[in-house]
Amino acid sequence: MALWNRLQALRDAHVLGINQRNRDLIFRYNPRRLYPLVDDKLHTKRLAAEHGVPVPPLYGVLEIQHDVRNLRGIVEDHADFAMKPAHGAGGDGILVITNQRNSKFRKPNGQWIGYDDVAYHASNIVSGAYSLGGARDSAMIEYRVQFSPLFEKISYEGVPDVRILVVLGYPVMAMVRLPTRQSEGRGNLHQGAIGVGIDLASGLTLAGVWGNETIDEHPDTGHPVAGLELPEWDSFLGLAARCYEMTGLGYLGVDIVLDRDLGPLLLELNARPGLNIQIASGAGLTDRCERIEAEADRAEHQAEDRVRFSKDAFAGTGPELSAHAESAS
Repeated sequence: MALWNRLQALRDAHVLGINQRNRDLIFRYNPRRLYPLVDDKLHTKRLAAEHGVPVPPLYGVLEIQHDVRNLRGIVEDHADFAMKPAHGAGGDGILVITNQRNSKFRKPNGQWIGYDDVAYHASNIVSGAYSLGGARDSAMIEYRVQFSPLFEKISYEGVPDVRILVVLGYPVMAMVRLPTRQSEGRGNLHQGAIGVGIDLASGLTLAGVWGNETIDEHPDTGHPVAGLELPEWDSFLGLAARCYEMTGLGYLGVDIVLDRDLGPLLLELNARPGLNIQIASGAGLTDRCERIEAEADRAEHQAEDRVRFSKDAFAGTGPELSAHAESAS
């Protein structure tokens, strides 16, 4: 009976489950032939450039082992940079360098490594050590994002990013992912990062979720995670909405970073975004998706019109999920 009550409470809160997501969103709106547009980060970056979507500048690409000898020439003019696999997942294989001096390279934790260590990491990426399925990969060397001072007190080492869920080009839900000591500076919730919901209308952060625990403060810094207003919020939403035309994918996770100097930048796209965003936002996705589908059937809208609709339709903190969860406990 307790299990039934919990299931009923989740239905009442309009929580979207994995099977329903696969059936009603992924299978319906994401043709498999379009997956390479987002599964290959290098392809995504080039596609974004063609569509005028801002991304971290690319310094160079290593596609085969022979290319690794070109690494020194790529990085020598850049005091800092990020190296990542084009087909990586979950933050695996990303190497961030914050400074270099006399062929020594400093990582975010202060550790200095040699050039041979950097080249060896690049070789591992190209060999497929971090790619999905172990297939041969490409190593991307790009601009290191300088994260906004807004997040300095609520992040540990890594760069926070904003995940915006987009359905048929309409932003439907958003959260900021904050790295922690447990996540080793990564923004992956399954590795211990914090998810903090964002009100679509205002760009204000809500309460956070860390694992299965609702939190008000960052566990490593002790600073509140709620009540921060993201600058250029309309730019975040507009960028996310435009990725629908860019890819043709109707169910999309858009990951955006806020750079101190360059503003919002597209980090990557996900054709199979997870559902933890509902917990972080304190709201379910089912009814929101239904409203978007009904609106999309009525008329074709430009990205700015879709953003306006979502801000009007989904404003507020979404307390219904926590209320139903409490009633089921």
